[in-house]
Amino acid sequence: METIVYNAKGQEKGKIELPAFFNTEVSNTLLHEITTAYLNNQRAGTAKTKSRGEVAFSGAKPWKQKGTGNARAGQRNSPLWRKGGVIFGPKPRDYYTKMSKQKKRLSLNMAFSAQFQNGNVIVVDSVKVEEAKTKKVVELIKNLKVEGKKVVFAINANSDFKLAARNIENVVVENIKNINAYQVLWADKVITTPEAIESIKERQSL
Repeated sequence: METIVYNAKGQEKGKIELPAFFNTEVSNTLLHEITTAYLNNQRAGTAKTKSRGEVAFSGAKPWKQKGTGNARAGQRNSPLWRKGGVIFGPKPRDYYTKMSKQKKRLSLNMAFSAQFQNGNVIVVDSVKVEEAKTKKVVELIKNLKVEGKKVVFAINANSDFKLAARNIENVVVENIKNINAYQVLWADKVITTPEAIESIKERQSL
């Protein structure tokens, strides 16, 4: 299974043999499970409202029980009253969802396979920049004809390139050693390098 390798100017430079995991059978059920788990793990879980026992109000009865014509009322902290407590409101909680290493590895294989089968994986011979200039990354994106799309650069560590790309909307630069299935599936186009493919091949074979 081969794919074209482009240079920084968007010109065809040759072809590369892709690892076997780019041909993994895709399970939508597993991909849904892993992406839901990833999104859950991004949640802070700090949302909180005060119950009637936590709001700052006097415990005195607002008015006497009978004779006023008003409905009976015992305390001002009632959820029925303005500024009263909240019924069944959110409390701080941990949304962390644990996923096995096997599922993480398999889902990443599936994500790369799904994107490759849809023609959304672009291999570039190199994405290095001489200096951290945003225009250099913009020029590369333009040459590869992926302007206006959500782009993930799955590459080996390159601090200058990541710095240069950080102000570009919908462009994410992720170290290939840390890439996950959600990031791959989020992208309209996944741009990587032969070097990065070799690194992910070693990671996935562990």
